[in-house]
Amino acid sequence: MAMARASSGPAYPERFYAAAAYAGFDGSHNSTSTVSSKFQNDTALLLYALYQQATVGPCNVPKPSSWKAVEQSKWKSWQGLGNMASTEAMRLFVKILEEDDPSWYYRASNSISEISESVVDTQVNHYSKDEPIIKNGNSFPETKTISTENGTLVETQDKDVVSEDVSTVAVYDQWIAPSITGQPPKARYEHGAAIVQDKMYVYGGNHNGRYLNDLHVLDLRSRAWSKVNFKAENESQEGQSPAKLTPCAGHSLIPWENKLLSVAGHTKDPSETIQIKVFHLQSCTWSTLKTYGKAPVSRGGQSVTLVGTSLVIFGGQDAKRSLLNDLHILDLETMTWDEIDAVGVPPSPRSDHAAAVHAERYLLIFGGGSHATCFNDLHVLDLQTMEWTRPTQQGEIPTSRAGHAGVTVGENWFIVGGGDNKSGVSETAVLNMSTLVWSVVTSVHGRVPLASEGLSLVLSSYNGEDVLVSFGGYNGRYSNEVNVLKPSHKSTLQSKITETPVPDSVSAVHNVTNPTRDVDSELEVGQEGKIREIVMDNIDRESWVWKISKQKSRGEGTSLIATLKAEREELDSSLSKEKLQTLHLKQELADAETRNTDLYKELQSVRGQLAAEQSRCFKLEVDVAELRQKLQTMETLQKELELLQRQKAASEQALDANHRQGSGGVWGWLAGTPGGQKGDDA
Repeated sequence: MAMARASSGPAYPERFYAAAAYAGFDGSHNSTSTVSSKFQNDTALLLYALYQQATVGPCNVPKPSSWKAVEQSKWKSWQGLGNMASTEAMRLFVKILEEDDPSWYYRASNSISEISESVVDTQVNHYSKDEPIIKNGNSFPETKTISTENGTLVETQDKDVVSEDVSTVAVYDQWIAPSITGQPPKARYEHGAAIVQDKMYVYGGNHNGRYLNDLHVLDLRSRAWSKVNFKAENESQEGQSPAKLTPCAGHSLIPWENKLLSVAGHTKDPSETIQIKVFHLQSCTWSTLKTYGKAPVSRGGQSVTLVGTSLVIFGGQDAKRSLLNDLHILDLETMTWDEIDAVGVPPSPRSDHAAAVHAERYLLIFGGGSHATCFNDLHVLDLQTMEWTRPTQQGEIPTSRAGHAGVTVGENWFIVGGGDNKSGVSETAVLNMSTLVWSVVTSVHGRVPLASEGLSLVLSSYNGEDVLVSFGGYNGRYSNEVNVLKPSHKSTLQSKITETPVPDSVSAVHNVTNPTRDVDSELEVGQEGKIREIVMDNIDRESWVWKISKQKSRGEGTSLIATLKAEREELDSSLSKEKLQTLHLKQELADAETRNTDLYKELQSVRGQLAAEQSRCFKLEVDVAELRQKLQTMETLQKELELLQRQKAASEQALDANHRQGSGGVWGWLAGTPGGQKGDDA
């Protein structure tokens, strides 16, 4: 039991100093504490706070800036202990260490006297042993020791070959071409590649100017190629329709849930807008994703970055070979496009660049090319404020390039390949995205596929270790080779070592990016009263990212537990509210889409009726015009008729007069009264 172990060995405070030395803490307040690999990292942050409380006292130092995530997380842990007594902090430190590593004192017993002397001199020496160590249930053949002197890293020892298993990659920081069986894909470049469950899928690409639409898979465990036989779906699913699989190149292949998303790309007969093809891994079928909103114009050579549940698309080259620097986001939950008008100065129009996301907030754009030149500039987009900045780069800044590939390992961004219109780039570079410091991991020589444009780079893992996998490319000839690199912790720490002390440019990055968030934390309360706080740190062998601090308290630190529980409840409440609001918004969106559909149908019906009415009105207008013409003709005829009638009446009157005159002369003659006599008598 813990109490039995506590009663053996030296008394306090000597026991505490022995435990602190074994854990890897030195006596300097400003030093970066190095924790031995003999115990798990999940207690490191709490042990740091207890060590500071025991040796310095309550935290009275100012709170670091939000940009210094490491220092702020350590400050929060120390500040949370309040006015805990020094002796209580010592006992709690030893207790937590014993619960995590019960045999710590036995392992350190051979050097207790030396450790006690080193404590008096306020210096701690970290001893390495030749015996194997156990970490997280895995055995390692030799301890890797990081020694500290006055808080400065002075030596990092790393073995090149650490594995006897011939089926694994045994060399760090070097590209090797493993033996692979099966029929490999046709040599190509500008293809898409993605990792799903230890399998690398390769789709499409360009070979001798011809676009491809074949799909191949490399099983990274058996190291065997196979071709995927697929078909287009006959029946569409919700939000999807049967796909016509057009050969393409310059597209992006994104793993999403149990699917692969092929986004954009150059085709022989391009569409007006970006098309997204979906490959269903279970049914081996392709379909076309149905999206809403204004989709971007079709393009190739763009960057597509998965951030949470959204795809962030930047730049590329459209079907007319015009370069772009527009920014679009596709929400994969609502399948809705949104064009972003960010503030600040964006990168110049370009294609074949690389993009990565850091801390789920910052989008980084590096390199790329135009029709005349290539770039090596770095741009950062704050996805919360939607503001572009161009921070200062440090270290061994890579040369200008386009057609390179990148992948992130923690906070490190590896860049491989590319070219500058003259030759391929030989070095493999890595950028620490927190400090913006570049370093070179390795270089290749000659015209090899790694010094190519249009190659792909993905991240896999084997036995818990990260492995970079590259495929294809073009550097005067097309390639279908596979190369792998296992990054060592030396390569990921190198940028930190070279930038000690922190350069002023890092502060400048903070000023231009203006981050406002604190270190993200998540509280988890276990059934046994374990309080865990997930935090960021960068002082372990992979920049010492301290993720979880744990305190198992049974009476000690009750105030801290109460505070953490209250924060947990507040976070849970906020999360529930956000989820509820999200559900409401989704429901409102669905209702709005339904109303939109109904209104659209009604509008189409009204438009049809209006068109029919317009046609009828046009016919009526024609009829009216014809009637008016006939009416005018009738009026003219009426006038002519009246004139003829008047003429007829006049003629009849004249005729009647002549007739009467002629009739009187005859009767008079018959009566014996000649016309001449009658006049005489008168």
